[in-house]
Amino acid sequence: MVNNDSRQVAWQLFVESVTRVSVQRLDDEDGLLREALTSLYGLFATTRETLKVSRPSTHVSVGMTVECLAVNFLNLELRPFLSRWHPRLRAFEEASPGRPETEWPLAADCRAELRLLQDNARHYLLAFARLAGVRDAEAMIDAPLGHCPRTVALPR
Repeated sequence: MVNNDSRQVAWQLFVESVTRVSVQRLDDEDGLLREALTSLYGLFATTRETLKVSRPSTHVSVGMTVECLAVNFLNLELRPFLSRWHPRLRAFEEASPGRPETEWPLAADCRAELRLLQDNARHYLLAFARLAGVRDAEAMIDAPLGHCPRTVALPR
């Protein structure tokens, strides 16, 4: 059973994650890797800060706690990706000021690994959503930008 504190933390982490460009699919010709990396850094910092100010789960006998999910997300997904790609992109930017990132020889490789990270992040997002009690989490994650599943009839 998830207590209200853990449910609130899971909801905060779900919202922070699902609304970031870093976990929304980025087509090869869309967006900038710099923006995605910056968003991932922001997500890392926000997740860590959320965990620091929240109380740990207690008396959890079954399942993974929100803290465990969040720490695994940071240490198994975000940290390795950022440690690998941030220095490489920064080196290109510093060596080639003013050149578009599309000319970065490693851009396609970075985007491919970003897609893997996004696929893995989806599992964490759904776990946060389950702990928070979010309805239609998959539809929220998979909805095209600007669309959300209609759960109520909206006036026309």
